[in-house]
Amino acid sequence: MKTRFGWAVASTLLIASMGAAQAADMSMPMKAPSPVAPAPTWTGCYLDGGVGYSVWNNDHSTTFAGGTTTSVTTRDGGNGWLGRIGGGCDWQLNGEYARWVIGGFADYDFAGARGSNTPSEVIVIPGLGGGLTPITANVNQTGTWYVGGRVGYVALPGLLTYVNAGWTGTRFSQGGEFSTFNGTAVNFAYPGWSSNNGWFVGGGTEYALPWFNGLFLRSEYRYASYGNHDIAEVSTLTGVADGNIEHVKTVDQTVTTSLVWKFNWGGPVMAKY
Repeated sequence: MKTRFGWAVASTLLIASMGAAQAADMSMPMKAPSPVAPAPTWTGCYLDGGVGYSVWNNDHSTTFAGGTTTSVTTRDGGNGWLGRIGGGCDWQLNGEYARWVIGGFADYDFAGARGSNTPSEVIVIPGLGGGLTPITANVNQTGTWYVGGRVGYVALPGLLTYVNAGWTGTRFSQGGEFSTFNGTAVNFAYPGWSSNNGWFVGGGTEYALPWFNGLFLRSEYRYASYGNHDIAEVSTLTGVADGNIEHVKTVDQTVTTSLVWKFNWGGPVMAKY
């Protein structure tokens, strides 16, 4: 009898304690789960600025006065640091295409890639015993502009991979020619090197920096081709052409790292990647 009574009391106490615990839980406020941060968007216009390195080279040959003799094709080039500024606009698509980004841009490089141009010719320089001597000239790439478009793919919520292409123009300054042996000036130059236009292709990545909304880190490679063009050799004393024509094809490769400050207009992209 006592045993049954003890079990009854214990059961009553257990039920009462469970009810009290449930009541206490119901009286406490429930904490809402933290919202999931939306994926960053690449929609918007932006400004960018960065630094990089340029390597250019040119294949060239010379047709001498009268057009009877053409030299062999040789290659020269140069390299150096550059600074890049630019801007553009992107649009990230919606729905099932939310991973894709399209846009247009324009950039300018302040360059200092120094090198040489060694025309495939030799001349007679007074004071060298009447013999023939090869000649060369210093060349400096001073600036390059780009206008183009790009297509990107959001590989991760904060990482864009992309390819780009478009039109470009670059400018070179070339000094007068001189003897490769002793630096004696020969009073001739190829001034037509000054400006060259062509096309470019490239690609890179863009990463959304988590500690500043709207700031991205971009790393990119570009290849530019400036086609074939002919340059007349002229006297630096009179400006008169001597009949020699240099045939030049120039290519340029750059790698850059830039900070991109984007002004978003479309708000965060809520699509699941």
